[in-house]
Amino acid sequence: MALVAFSAVIPLMTVVNYSVQDIFGPGQRYFIGVDWFREALRDPEVHGAFLRQLAFSGIVLAIEIPLGVAVALLLPKAGWKSSLAIVILALPLLIPFNVVGTIWQVYARPEIGFLGRVLNDIGIDFNYTGDAVSAWATIVLMDVWHWTPLVALLAFAGLRSIPDAYYQAARIDGAGRLAVFRFIELPKMKSVLTIAVLLRFMDSFMIYTEPFVVTGGGPGSATTFLSIRLVNMAVGQFDLGPAAAFSLMYFLVILLISYVFYTILQRASAS
Repeated sequence: MALVAFSAVIPLMTVVNYSVQDIFGPGQRYFIGVDWFREALRDPEVHGAFLRQLAFSGIVLAIEIPLGVAVALLLPKAGWKSSLAIVILALPLLIPFNVVGTIWQVYARPEIGFLGRVLNDIGIDFNYTGDAVSAWATIVLMDVWHWTPLVALLAFAGLRSIPDAYYQAARIDGAGRLAVFRFIELPKMKSVLTIAVLLRFMDSFMIYTEPFVVTGGGPGSATTFLSIRLVNMAVGQFDLGPAAAFSLMYFLVILLISYVFYTILQRASAS
């Protein structure tokens, strides 16, 4: 209880306390109720950041879940090749977030980065520092490279848990590869895919370090997600009251959408 209070409850209650006060300095704070919450709900920059965050999470989920399942299906099932493939696949997951951002910041540079230089050499105008489409493409590719292995490993674990008797029965019935995937493998992977969707949604909806390192939220506000907007408000402008209210709303949105995702996926698994 003491550990939980120290790590979660006390910091959260501090944020709740700040969210209902106007703070001018040490000893200078005034209770203002829910004014900061109203201000956050009316802020057009918050609206834009929220839509960008939803779009980013939707894009990476649409790419990473099918791609991760496809990679899991291609992995060797057993032996040293399987172990080697899993180790290589897991390497991006071991890299710290800020290092991932730095890697892709250099890799996508139009002047010196391999990706940026190749794309420009073949006639594609690619510059993530000045073009919003290039910035989005860079961040999405970075996230797919970083987190698809997690989905693949979870899907692979689900595949390995399927008893051989199912495959033997499918061979006896003359089922093709597509039928085996549709009626045996996919239903057996529903539980791990539910976990994968929830984990990837929560991670992608809270992403901060990687896009901040690569683009800083730019060009303009093209990649200013909710997390970057929140940090700019709290650290850049030092508006602790509005930032506290915004962070509580951010937390509740993640909690609500995760609950909706979980409920839908559970009902789909039950059916």
